[in-house]
Amino acid sequence: MTLAAGTITSLLARREVPPYGWFLAEPDTEGPEVLLPYGEILGARPEAGDEVPVFLFHDDKGRLTATTREPFLTYGQMGRLKMADFNPRFGCFLEIGIGRQLLLPIKELPEKKELWPQEGDELHVVMKHDKEGRMLARLARIEDYEAAVFRAPSSWHHEEKIVWVTDTFRDGVFVLVDGGVIGFGALGYIPTASMTRPLRLGEKVLARVTQVKDDGRVTLSMRSSKEKGRIEDSDKLLAFLKERPGGAMPYSDETPAETIQRRFGISKSAFKRAMGKLMKEGLVTQQGNWTKLVGADGSSGDDKASAPASDKP
Repeated sequence: MTLAAGTITSLLARREVPPYGWFLAEPDTEGPEVLLPYGEILGARPEAGDEVPVFLFHDDKGRLTATTREPFLTYGQMGRLKMADFNPRFGCFLEIGIGRQLLLPIKELPEKKELWPQEGDELHVVMKHDKEGRMLARLARIEDYEAAVFRAPSSWHHEEKIVWVTDTFRDGVFVLVDGGVIGFGALGYIPTASMTRPLRLGEKVLARVTQVKDDGRVTLSMRSSKEKGRIEDSDKLLAFLKERPGGAMPYSDETPAETIQRRFGISKSAFKRAMGKLMKEGLVTQQGNWTKLVGADGSSGDDKASAPASDKP
């Protein structure tokens, strides 16, 4: 058996060397010894001849070292690890449960820096070795997920789920949908048009399942259902109008979709649904490119709204 970082193995307590710890070796061999420092021993210290289950890693000086602490991840396994720190030269340092971090190299991250994970984000990675045999992480790939995920049930349709962003693309992001008590999770996708803001790698968000596909994967949206969204959007627009001078704004059903999206963060169709609700309730009126609160200046809303010439969309 070859001793390798990132693995759990049982080694024989061969000799104690204060003040450092115990030197361990493979049973029935004359192979190399590995130090189990006193600070890496949880519980009672071993006695000579004891077999001790340990996890192997490299210390700061590159020496193979043992610990009795149980890691979140071992060599070849996939897991979800929290980002503890970031170094712009090296990459993300992930918490692994042994008081040390596992490096995810910067080359594994998206090209756009605004999509890089932040401290506290959780990344799905697989532990591997670098050329020197030290522990290293890589982002999990589709084949890694396929061995662990399950097919989403049709009952998920319209339900809100916690998801983690696993990969980013120009037209959307791939996510792992939390499986809860069912299991590890299901694979999903959030199109860019269904996002309320850009999502970064490793970010955890709440999203609504809009489709459960035949292959068991799901499509999700961060946007509310149309009815719920219509209420939320109309409330937001009404609050915006109430803060405007004269209760008027230079936005209406005639405003270009890109202007609506940029100013309010909603689609043109969502804007029109919300405006339709407000007009049906008699709260606003529209004339040309302007929308105005009814009775904002004592009028019935029939007079054309006016505003300073500098007030542009």
